[in-house]
Amino acid sequence: MLIDLRSDTVTKPSKDMLEAMMQAHVGDDVFREDETVNELESRVAKMFNKESALFFPSGTMANQVALKLHTNPGDQVICDKYAHIFNYESGGASFNSGVSCNLLDGERGMFNANQVKEAINPEAYYYSKTSLVEIENTTNKGGGACWDFNEIRKIKTVCNENNLGLHLDGARLWNALVEKNETTLQYGDVFDTISVCLSKGLGSPVGSILVGNKDLMSEAIRIRKIFGGNMRQAGYLAAAGLYALDFNVPRLSDDHKKAKGLGMVLTTLDVVKRVEPVETNIVIFELHDQVNEQLFLNKLKEHHVHIISMGSNKLRMVTHMDYTNLMHEKMYDILKNTTFNAI
Repeated sequence: MLIDLRSDTVTKPSKDMLEAMMQAHVGDDVFREDETVNELESRVAKMFNKESALFFPSGTMANQVALKLHTNPGDQVICDKYAHIFNYESGGASFNSGVSCNLLDGERGMFNANQVKEAINPEAYYYSKTSLVEIENTTNKGGGACWDFNEIRKIKTVCNENNLGLHLDGARLWNALVEKNETTLQYGDVFDTISVCLSKGLGSPVGSILVGNKDLMSEAIRIRKIFGGNMRQAGYLAAAGLYALDFNVPRLSDDHKKAKGLGMVLTTLDVVKRVEPVETNIVIFELHDQVNEQLFLNKLKEHHVHIISMGSNKLRMVTHMDYTNLMHEKMYDILKNTTFNAI
């Protein structure tokens, strides 16, 4: 039995999702004639009470287009030092938009309104112009942490007072909504643009959506074309997204429960120095300095368990819909009964 906890992106479409994909009514989306893509975009826009939505092949492209919409070359974006747009998008912010990032030293990927206020550059011409604040919820590198929505509102006030845009990288926003009992309308009311992923916790094979109002989003389809992101009969993929929204959101709480269980077991291991607080489906833990990280990983691989390293003896597990109850019980057994202290 292979237990793959590297990411929630490793899931494969279920039989019912595949059936929904095969039944999709499609057309040429470059001509805006794909009925299923149009339905998905309309639905997600309404969920966030935004005027416009656009389907993308990846969350990275959706974020990169959002940065381009909000900024001009030479501008500065305020984000956390753990931000996905800075760490894991191949330097796209500088390559695609010509912007720099002012990295805030937040807590598990989350900062506060006062930090934003202090990070805004003065108006003097020899400073780069601060034009955008970017938030990631949940925080990937921060271990699936969920933002305090009241703090987000305070940051929005700072943005309004300083004429700054506010973008949400909501790759795992669905997890935050389920865990915190929040709504898409709350987030749509605060953020100017929001990207949400369909291929992580929701189990679609491909796809993210960017939402916003028409004044910003009118250029989004042109920039998507420049980035090479236009697709033709994309409705087959959009159908998977519609199915995911219909059936796979509430079950995210199961992933969270399993992740918290794994976190509890990890705290009992002698080789584990600390486990980050587990809120959603990501478990980040740190091995003691004297423990060889690669040998630990190899030990798990002997039991057909795959996780990933985040560097410096820090490791990550991510639960997902293809991580079954049987796998979960097996994982408990492996962690409790494997001799790790010899490495």
